[in-house]
Amino acid sequence: MGKVDTPTCFVKGYSLSMEKKVPIDQWTQFSGQSVSRLEGGLINGTWRVGDPPVGVLQSLSSIFSPEVNRDIQAVTEALGRKGLETPTLLQTKTGKLWHVDEKDRCWRALSWIPGRTYHRIPTPQVAHQAGLMVGRWHRALEDFSHTFHFSRPGAHDTSAHMAFLNETLSLHPDHAFLSEVNELAEALFRCWEAWDGRLNGPRILAHGDLKISNLRFDFEERAIALLDLDTMGYLSRDVEMGDAWRSWCNPAAEDVVESQFDLALFEASARGYLEQCELNSEEREALPAGVERICLELAARFAADALNESYFGWNPDVAQTRGEHNLIRARGQLSLAQSVIAQRRDLERILKSA
Repeated sequence: MGKVDTPTCFVKGYSLSMEKKVPIDQWTQFSGQSVSRLEGGLINGTWRVGDPPVGVLQSLSSIFSPEVNRDIQAVTEALGRKGLETPTLLQTKTGKLWHVDEKDRCWRALSWIPGRTYHRIPTPQVAHQAGLMVGRWHRALEDFSHTFHFSRPGAHDTSAHMAFLNETLSLHPDHAFLSEVNELAEALFRCWEAWDGRLNGPRILAHGDLKISNLRFDFEERAIALLDLDTMGYLSRDVEMGDAWRSWCNPAAEDVVESQFDLALFEASARGYLEQCELNSEEREALPAGVERICLELAARFAADALNESYFGWNPDVAQTRGEHNLIRARGQLSLAQSVIAQRRDLERILKSA
């Protein structure tokens, strides 16, 4: 998840106005190619180049430094050495990893990986493939060390996100959704106070945003690559996989107020992941609390932006305002956290036996 520049990528007409300014002429291999907008992301603007596709062009959000591309190059080269398929950066005509236009927007080009993208997991078979792919990715980087040029300190400082929500409540005394957000926040704070997981587990080189749409599948439903590598860094495994499972195991996705954590999808994906990564009992035991933590954290972030209306993108087909959309999302993530809490013993049993 992340900030998008106004107008957001969901606002109708945005892609039409931006396509005229997409600088495909900066890449030799894109000469004479068409561009078409790829919808659905909340961070970077993304275009498919060519028909059939020959690459991807992205306009980076201002939350990312252009130096993040140096990190992507280093990690994708490491993945390539281990035989994993991955999108790779394409150099500009002048041999650079990115291009900055006259409005100081940073653009980059990536290789195209044929296949399909899911926005929710349809079957346990696909969930199993997702677990296998992430496990292979983590295992491939176990012996790779990298000092990141760009990082997001505090991205998963859950206590800070809760404090920010509490502060936000006092800053919007006249907001139309204040009473609803306040009621939701009280339930969130109670859940967070009762949470019993760890905050500082051992760190691994992590993807940082393992929602299901950041995995690429072939047309036989096999997971083949991870996409959108801007969020990489060192995270604890329970945070990394907690974020994955809160996405993978929510068949309703993020735009509903009631969500249910799907145990069948969890079991299939957990078994796939543990086929690739051998974890000791302590690491396994930490994972369920990580799922609950990320659901609560994201609920807090959505709830704060229901009042601030300044961070997350929104879809006018879902709600009339950004605040209303984020309130729906916050309720959905809180209900997902509550579903995880209710099934905590089942998650522990699955992880113990996998």
